[in-house]
Amino acid sequence: MIAEKILGNLSDSYPVNGRRLDTVPLEWYELDKKLLRKETSEGETIGIRISGHMHEGDVIWEDDSHLIVIDVVPTDLTVVAVDTMQAMGRLCFELGNRHLSLSIGEHEVSVPYDTPTFEYLEKLGFAPVRKKAKFTHFTVCHAHGHSHAHQEEAHHE
Repeated sequence: MIAEKILGNLSDSYPVNGRRLDTVPLEWYELDKKLLRKETSEGETIGIRISGHMHEGDVIWEDDSHLIVIDVVPTDLTVVAVDTMQAMGRLCFELGNRHLSLSIGEHEVSVPYDTPTFEYLEKLGFAPVRKKAKFTHFTVCHAHGHSHAHQEEAHHE
């Protein structure tokens, strides 16, 4: 079976109508993948060919007896509490310079855990906490070429 589109989301009152729910576990970084082959929690193999970003609770397959739903696997996160706009701006600037995917909440920022980033944030005076949770509402920061040095532009006539 191949899932080719998102049919809806359970959080939007998708009609289950007594059908059993089977889940397909995905890592947070797989939510943007265009082509996947996975096994559901009930052992069914499913191909996923979806061109959009998937979310926790997305229904990607249905028939008369069951639904297959996206289940984001919990991962290790670095979570930093912030209490001022200045701290939020400084933190997001530092994380943005590292091109990390991040989730911004009302009073905290989360990024996937890695030791160098955790230690760097401690060195900067933040109080990061390592926690295992679902990383679901995030912004993907794609690396792009840029320079921090000023260079003269060559003009050709």
